[in-house]
Amino acid sequence: MNLRAFEDSDVELMRKWLEESHISKWFEHPGSWIKEIELRAAEYSFIHHFIMEQDSHPFGFCQYYKYAEGGEEWQGTVPIDGTYSIDYLIGDTDFLSRGYGAETVKLLTERIAVDTDARRVIVQPEPYNLRSRNTLLSAGYVYDSRNDLYRYDIDR
Repeated sequence: MNLRAFEDSDVELMRKWLEESHISKWFEHPGSWIKEIELRAAEYSFIHHFIMEQDSHPFGFCQYYKYAEGGEEWQGTVPIDGTYSIDYLIGDTDFLSRGYGAETVKLLTERIAVDTDARRVIVQPEPYNLRSRNTLLSAGYVYDSRNDLYRYDIDR
């Protein structure tokens, strides 16, 4: 499995994936995701966008970013400094329930851990997105009930 940088030629594939029923219920505003991707070299340059591939076959999308730069406020009592967050989706249904989600989360976490200021990764999937919640647990994340999120603390 490989993560490669998102390219302009991937936008149409991403549009298609965002329309898939197993994705659209969790990624409700596809236009916002496409806008963010299209502006990845400008306004959203703080986000690192990738296409997930197996044997050069694209099957999903993922990204990571420094939480403080995302303008979000769902971290609860988790310190913002050194905190990152991720997003991911498997667009090709042939790749669902085969471990690719957990592998993707692990690869993203490894990339984040290389950054010397990285201390943790937090993710807050929708409450009923059991597939994503189980993926995070399979990738070594723990559920932080106090803050209602999943986290992975990076050993330094």
